[in-house]
Amino acid sequence: MRKSGWAVATGLGSVLLLLTACGGSSSSSSPSSTGAASGTATQSTASSSSSSGPATSATSSSPKSSANARATSSSPSARQTAEAQPSSNAGVTFPPIGTTVLIVQHSNLGWVMAKADGHVVYTFGKDSKNGPPTCTGSCASVWAPVTGMPKAGPADNFPGTFGLVTGAGGVKQITYEGYPLYTLVGAPVLSTKGDGLDGVWHVVRLSSSDISG
Repeated sequence: MRKSGWAVATGLGSVLLLLTACGGSSSSSSPSSTGAASGTATQSTASSSSSSGPATSATSSSPKSSANARATSSSPSARQTAEAQPSSNAGVTFPPIGTTVLIVQHSNLGWVMAKADGHVVYTFGKDSKNGPPTCTGSCASVWAPVTGMPKAGPADNFPGTFGLVTGAGGVKQITYEGYPLYTLVGAPVLSTKGDGLDGVWHVVRLSSSDISG
């Protein structure tokens, strides 16, 4: 009987040991599977971080590219290119305000005197040399006096001389060789239709030799 009890006790011990071994084996395998899952998650996270790396790099490089662009545009060579170039009119001297430029102009009657705007000028046959202008009042509304400070065009060499005479109302009228000058009101540019009008109006005739080459 004792022997049988011992045998039963021994058998129960073996079963317990077997169960304990199974339990240990089961519990020891759990951390392993957990570790595998953990490792997989860690690899996934690392892979995700690695794949997002270039995007982050590209994003961070954008301000740097903008800064480089700004630095390039603000460089001395860029500023020099953007600066205004010297005007083609550099060195050209314009006459003072109030100056009337007179030129030698070709017309259907040949070379005549005209204002720089192309309007032909005339003398009045009733005026006296070095005397005051006599075309006044209603006459002056048709034949306007040429006023201002006279100046020959840069390429013109007039054989006579210019001067000034005081007209009606104190107006300073330009003279040529002592005769007051006028323009026909409303006449087109280069028109000489006033020449010979009423037998007293005449263009100032010149020649091509009065123009410097």
